[in-house]
Amino acid sequence: MSDLLDVQGAAAYLSVSEVFMRRLVVERRVRYYKIGKFVRFKASDLDAMVDAGRVDPMPVPAPRLLVSTPTRRRNRHSESA
Repeated sequence: MSDLLDVQGAAAYLSVSEVFMRRLVVERRVRYYKIGKFVRFKASDLDAMVDAGRVDPMPVPAPRLLVSTPTRRRNRHSESA
């Protein structure tokens, strides 16, 4: 059972604060184990939680060619006539 992490160890493992780890427990957003009054975590469960929250990047769209359209010039003198 030496592979179990306490709150401090789990927070260090995920590079988050202890307060955030405790919030994850209260909100039941992470798998944990109760041993008496103590809360413990398995590193594999923390890895699974991180993988479950993974967001893959969107594919990069193909570059679009910019087609310039001829612009019409306005004749300044025709408006005053």
